[in-house]
Amino acid sequence: MNSCILMAQIITNPELRSTQDQTSVSTMMVEFESTKEGEDPGKVQVEGWGKLAEEIQNTCSAGDQIIIEGRLSMNLFEMPEGYKEKRAKLVASRIYPVTANTSNANYTVKPDQTQQPDNLVNFAPTPKPQAAPAYVSPEPATTPEPAPANGGNEDWDEIPF
Repeated sequence: MNSCILMAQIITNPELRSTQDQTSVSTMMVEFESTKEGEDPGKVQVEGWGKLAEEIQNTCSAGDQIIIEGRLSMNLFEMPEGYKEKRAKLVASRIYPVTANTSNANYTVKPDQTQQPDNLVNFAPTPKPQAAPAYVSPEPATTPEPAPANGGNEDWDEIPF
């Protein structure tokens, strides 16, 4: 299964175009923190299709922090210099805004929101975090020792060997 969730910052405003069959496609570049200290942030192109593409165009802009859910696609490009280059692309299925520029709609995802505001892109309510149930270790069962046959008055001299 190819599934990816990425928290990133938009670094280029979304560009909306249409295919020959009038399907909307929106593309933008995002940047995310590196996992290695001192390494430059990673960048990846994000692509949205159909209604999602139009919503991305209308609600997202450079500087917004978003969470992108989608699938990762690898494309091979022949460069003019004669070599081939692989590039990753994230094809979005949902986008969750975290923060927004003040020049655009001012919104923040809150865990207790249950209705989809008009200015959110495919907003899905975030479930409230719940504490994990406390683990209770079962106490070991104790087995009672059998009562001696003679009522506890054993005479070791009387035991036959």
